[in-house]
Amino acid sequence: MFDFFWNLASFVVALGILVTVHEYGHFWVARKNGVKVERFSVGFGKAIWRKKASDGTEYVLAMIPLGGYVKMLDERVDDVAEEDKDKTFNSKTVYQRIAIIAAGPFANFVFAAFAFYLMFLIGVPSVKPVIGTINEHSIAAQANLPENVEIISVAGQNTLDWQGVNLALIGEIGSESIEFKTKGQDSQFISTYVLNTSEWHFSPDKTSALNSLGITPFRPKVFNELAVIGDSSPAERAGLKVGDKLIAINGDSIDDSWQIFSEKIKLFPNQEVALTIQRRGETMSVLITPEKIKRNGKTQGYIGVAPKFDQWPEHYKIDIAYGPLEAISQSLIRTWDLTRLTFSMIGKLITGDVSVKNLSGPIGIAQGAGNSAGFGIVYFLGFLALISINLGIINLLPLPVLDGGHLLYYLIELLTGKPVPENIQEAGFKFGALALLLLMAIGLFNDFSRVLG
Repeated sequence: MFDFFWNLASFVVALGILVTVHEYGHFWVARKNGVKVERFSVGFGKAIWRKKASDGTEYVLAMIPLGGYVKMLDERVDDVAEEDKDKTFNSKTVYQRIAIIAAGPFANFVFAAFAFYLMFLIGVPSVKPVIGTINEHSIAAQANLPENVEIISVAGQNTLDWQGVNLALIGEIGSESIEFKTKGQDSQFISTYVLNTSEWHFSPDKTSALNSLGITPFRPKVFNELAVIGDSSPAERAGLKVGDKLIAINGDSIDDSWQIFSEKIKLFPNQEVALTIQRRGETMSVLITPEKIKRNGKTQGYIGVAPKFDQWPEHYKIDIAYGPLEAISQSLIRTWDLTRLTFSMIGKLITGDVSVKNLSGPIGIAQGAGNSAGFGIVYFLGFLALISINLGIINLLPLPVLDGGHLLYYLIELLTGKPVPENIQEAGFKFGALALLLLMAIGLFNDFSRVLG
């Protein structure tokens, strides 16, 4: 229950920030072009807070935090006094109207760069992308990609950490081959490997890009010894203690492997199992009933423990941080890379290289907001930047109900010298609303499918 409210609160905060940024873009440029703004609303529905400024603009915080709007004076929808006709949106030139509409998505891209700038100033703790193991008969194994080497680039993109590797791989979905460059931990010699991905079947909702290629990242050695017992967890209720060594489940040995134990315990949600443990040299049996939880769309057992593990080698750790000037260029590069990747993924959705099953709705976004906020401000900033870019791009899609649709109409007006007829605009708005509702329905369906398994 705590996770639900944490995710919800994080989602509301994130969306509130991004909607305010987007609408402020419209608001600021409209005011600069002499348009009277009647209302600036964050959220829809009944107002829970409102204030009217001396210039006549009403600022509103509404109950439904799923968007917002800027209401500008417009003769097409309002009765306008003669003295205010030069302050209407429709009285402005095509170029001015284009600037006002484009300002919303543009503000999202600016905010993304700013969030990345703060993130790089603070510093992002991470680890080098060192390969742990390569699965036999996998795509990576067929390319003779070695173990215990650092991946320094994928498809020509430099990779400082595993996030960089994953983003580069996602951008290559549908490619016939992917080039990897690696170097040894104690050597600067660079080797190049080309993975044949013509038969690469990658479903982001089921596995990671790395696992689908047969690559397992290096991880410190994990021991079959309990280091953490969660408060009020099934493990605490069963009497397990820090230092207990796990030997078997229901009499089946787990071969001194934490991974085997973790996978087996997931198979027994709400079912009593017998754990064989060793405590201070004495072997004993403990009965425990794993709780039933949903994770990644699957039902599994959970007992609330964490293992003892070796520390990360110091030379594997990195802190991705830059000075005030260099952080500017790095934030712009990251914004551009993610913008390009997002447009690429939209194209691959259209061509079928990426399934619509990978679309997420508000539930998926809320989970992402909660997870990133839980890791700390640096990761939440990165999440805000990513969603801000997506919000900007979605609003640029040429659907008449979105900013991109309005821009399309104004570009046609610019080329033809006359506005698009009202009946065509109205038909376009209906089509755009239907298409947007369909996309939202697919996203929600995917969300529920993952949650319900």
